[in-house]
Amino acid sequence: MLDALVTVVVILACAGVVCAMAAARVVKQYERGVVFRLGRLRSDVRGPGFTMIAPVFDRLRKVNMQIVTMPVPAQEGITRDNVTVRVDAVVYFKVVDPAEAIVAVEDYRFAVSQMAQTSLRSIIGKSDLDDLLSNREKLNQGLELMIDSPAVGWGVHIDRVEIKDVSLPETMKRSMARQAEADRERRARVINADAELQASKKLAEAAKQMSETPSALQLRLLQTVMAVAAEKNSTLVLPIPVELLRFLERGHQPPGAARSDGGSAKEQVPAGQEPPPAVQEAPPAPAVPTLTEREPEREPERAVER
Repeated sequence: MLDALVTVVVILACAGVVCAMAAARVVKQYERGVVFRLGRLRSDVRGPGFTMIAPVFDRLRKVNMQIVTMPVPAQEGITRDNVTVRVDAVVYFKVVDPAEAIVAVEDYRFAVSQMAQTSLRSIIGKSDLDDLLSNREKLNQGLELMIDSPAVGWGVHIDRVEIKDVSLPETMKRSMARQAEADRERRARVINADAELQASKKLAEAAKQMSETPSALQLRLLQTVMAVAAEKNSTLVLPIPVELLRFLERGHQPPGAARSDGGSAKEQVPAGQEPPPAVQEAPPAPAVPTLTEREPEREPERAVER
C-alpha cells in the first residue's frame, strides 16, 4: 500500500515537473509576448523575463520590438517630366503594438514591404527628375507619410524612409554631363572676361603713369628682358626703340657741335697747334647733256647712182 502511494506521488511529481516545464516561457528584453487562450487574445502582454502560461490552453506568440531595416526593391517608373528612372529605398520601422501587429495583419513585414514599393512608385510619378536628384529630404518625408498612414492600424510605426539610389539611362547621363560641362565653361568665360576687365583697368592706370615719366617704359622693358633672359632655352630678339638711340646719340655728341647758323660746324683748334690743311673740294664734273639736249646725229650722205 505504501509502495503504491509512493509511486503515485512520484508520478504526480513528474507530471507536475513536465507541466511546469511546458508552462514556463522566457521572453527576451527586445521581445513582447502575446498570449492566446483557446484562440482568444488575452489583454495582458507579457514583458521580458520569465513568465508562465497554461500548457494546454494557452499559446504564446513573441513579437520583436527592435527597429527593422527593410530594403525596398528598385522600382522603375516615369517621372512627371517624362524621364525613365529606377529608384530603390530603405525603410526603418518597428512594432509599437504587439497585439495589433499579430491580430490586425497576417504578416506585417510583408505588408510594410508591399506598401513601401507602392508608395515609391507613386512618389516617382509625382516628382520631377531634379527633385529626385537634389531634393531627396522632402521626398523622404512624403514617402514616410504615405507608408505610415496605413501602418498605424497594424501596430507598426515607420521610423524613417531613405531613397538610396536613382539610376538614370546612359543617354540622360551624357546629356546631364554635357549640360554641366557647358555651365562650367560659361562660368569660366565669365571669370576670364572679368579678369580681362580688371587687368585692362590696371593697364590703363599703368599706361597713364608711364606717360608722365617716359623713362619708366624703358625700365619696364629692361625688366621684361631680364625675366625672359632667365630662361636659357629660347632666343631673345630685342628691338631697340628709336627714343633710346636718340638718347644715346645726344649723350655722345660734344657740346656746341651742332649750330643753327646754316653752315658747317668748324672744329676748334687748341692753341699752339696748326690747323689741319683744308681739303680742297673737287671741281664739279661737267654737266652731261641729256638726250633731248643733244643735237641729232647726221647720217653720212650716200652717193646715189643715177
